[in-house]
Amino acid sequence: MPLSIGWILWAVAALAAVALVVLFCWIQNNLLQVTRLSAPAPVEQPLRVVHLSDLHGKQFGRGNRRLIRMVEGLCPDLVVFTGDLVNDDTDDLEAAVDLLRRLTAFCPVVYVLGNHEHRYHLEERVLARLQAAGVIALRDSFCTLAVKGSRLQILGMDENQGSHEAYRQIRRGEYTYRDSGPLLRQLEAKNGVRLVLSHYPENFALIGEKSYNRYHFDVMFCGHAHGGQFILPFFGGVFAPGQGIRPRYYRGRYGDGPYLVVSRGLGNSGFPLRLFNRPNVVLVTLTPSSSDGNA
Repeated sequence: MPLSIGWILWAVAALAAVALVVLFCWIQNNLLQVTRLSAPAPVEQPLRVVHLSDLHGKQFGRGNRRLIRMVEGLCPDLVVFTGDLVNDDTDDLEAAVDLLRRLTAFCPVVYVLGNHEHRYHLEERVLARLQAAGVIALRDSFCTLAVKGSRLQILGMDENQGSHEAYRQIRRGEYTYRDSGPLLRQLEAKNGVRLVLSHYPENFALIGEKSYNRYHFDVMFCGHAHGGQFILPFFGGVFAPGQGIRPRYYRGRYGDGPYLVVSRGLGNSGFPLRLFNRPNVVLVTLTPSSSDGNA
C-alpha cells in the first residue's frame, strides 16, 4: 500500500528534528566559544592571558588547528593550561603535547597537572614531553617571566602529588588535598604580578586556614569543574567534581581580590555531552590596578 502524503511529511519532519538535535549536540561539544574577562593587577600595561583547561585529549580540527587559530587570533601575551590535558584512558600524548608546543610560537605557555594525568600515572611522561617541547611545566614550583614591562611570578600547584594511597584515592574518583600554605606564603613574599595555577577551583575558598583566598596574590586560574557539565537557566551549573550539585565555582571570574578565574574546559571525561556549555577559551586581560576590573 503506498504511503500517504501525511505519513511522508511526518517522516520528513521526524528526520529533520533528529538532524537538528544531532547538530545542536555537535555545536555544544565542538564549537569553540571565547569568554572575555578582566582583572586588575600590578601590571605596567594590559596583559592578555589565554586560559585553557581540561582538553582531555580532544582535537578541534586536524592537529587542533581550529583551537590554535583561535588562540593566535586573541594575541596572547601568556597562555596558561590548568590540567587534564589528556584523558585517563589513553597512552597517546602526541596530539595534546603538540598543541601546547605549537602555542609556544606565540608566547610563553605555562602548564600544571590535573587529576587525569595522575590517575593513570601519566604525570612524569606528560611533564617530560612538555618540557622537551618548550612548555613551562610547574609542579609545586615557581617561574618568573618578564612580559611587556611586568614581572610575573607564577606558582603552579600539584595538589594531588603525594603517596601511593593518594593515587589510589584519585583512581576511585576521590581527591586528596594538602595544606598549600607554605607555597602560597612563598608567593606572597615575591614582588610583581602574583598568579596561581591550580586544577581545583574549590580550593579557593575552603574552610579555615587551608583556603587559598586568605593569601595575598592577584589571580588564580583553575579548571576541573567542566562548567557544571550542563548550564540550565535559573539554575546554573548542574554538577562539578569536588563540588557536587550546583557548584559554587564553575565558570567565569569570582572574588574581589584575589580573583578566581574558572575555565569551563574544552573536552569531556566520563559524561560525553555538554549542554549550553560550549568548549571554552578564556581571555583574561590583566589591567593596571587603578583600572576597573569588572568583566
